[in-house]
Amino acid sequence: MTSASDLRVLVVIGTRPEAIKLAPVVARLRSVGGFDVRVCATLQHGEMLEHQLEVFGIEPDIRLDLVVRETDLVTMAAAVLTGLSGVLRGAVRPDLVLVQGDTTTTFSATLAAFIEGIPVAHVEAGLRTGNLAEPWPEEAYRTLVSTLATTHFAPTEQARTALIDEAVPSARIHMTGNTVVDALGTACGIIDRDPRLRQDLEARFPFLDDSQRLILVTCHRRENIGERVEEICRALGDLALRPDVQIAFPVHLNPRIHDPVYRLLEGRDGIHLLPPQDYLAFVYLMQRAWLLVTDSGGIQEEAPTLGKPVLILRNDTERPDAVDAGIARLVGTKRARIVAEVSRLLDDPASYAAMIPRENPFGDGRAAERIVEVLALAREEET
Repeated sequence: MTSASDLRVLVVIGTRPEAIKLAPVVARLRSVGGFDVRVCATLQHGEMLEHQLEVFGIEPDIRLDLVVRETDLVTMAAAVLTGLSGVLRGAVRPDLVLVQGDTTTTFSATLAAFIEGIPVAHVEAGLRTGNLAEPWPEEAYRTLVSTLATTHFAPTEQARTALIDEAVPSARIHMTGNTVVDALGTACGIIDRDPRLRQDLEARFPFLDDSQRLILVTCHRRENIGERVEEICRALGDLALRPDVQIAFPVHLNPRIHDPVYRLLEGRDGIHLLPPQDYLAFVYLMQRAWLLVTDSGGIQEEAPTLGKPVLILRNDTERPDAVDAGIARLVGTKRARIVAEVSRLLDDPASYAAMIPRENPFGDGRAAERIVEVLALAREEET
């Protein structure tokens, strides 16, 4: 039951990563009382988003059914801005809009709320590379959201410092840890407590062989489209020649990623090209992996949570905390460098052991709790 004194919070979610990272916050807001929580799904990721919300038991209150290709950023941004403006001007009229990360949905929702005079709280604020070209357009989105948001939930001290350096008032910044640690703990718990689910996951990936070291790969960033993704594929082809390695690669649906990956790697021994996986299946693969090789931001945070080393297929990262701790390494996208870095870990047990995380720089699994405590305090001050 809600009351007239409850803080009306509209949580806007557009992509699979947003759903993962905001699910713990939604669950916490709904469990403590004092909040009237509505979830708006822009469906930027379409069915992938719907499936992810189902994993965490979230049924959107509002759906913006945007029939727009995700790769068409201008049209997507305009559609979210227009659609959400209608929501904000309608019966919902929230006291606060809550967004996460660096997506087109996040940026457009923030702009819509700003225009309507509604405060915005930004989860995972302050991540920066200082290079607007990498990641693109995410670096610009994050910077612009920080300019417009009123409350900033920084996951790490480095993120907090970046916001202060940009003249964000320190009183508006709250260091919480990253909510992906909360979400990953929930997902691991679901898998561990359900023997039937685990059996289903094992049956889904019959190729997994404990006598070989599993390298789990993902690649989706726009800046890696073109020659870079082809270089990555050639490196994977070289590594797959080793008899002690198997590679699992859930392939992004973007044709500019999907098509070259299948052209260069389909049918290669030791390489298993997979469709995009739901979150529980992907968590299971991460649990089984010996090494993660990725350009994903979220996986850079999930890998330390699971105690896995990660090699980052990028030239820079807005999550330098794991790199600074020595548990992640930037390896770029050149074929020879990727092969050399992976081979070093495969052939030198001491190098591999040095990259096994002993502490998680991204938090302790209580980020959602801290976020809601800040919002609850703000609600009390307003009333």
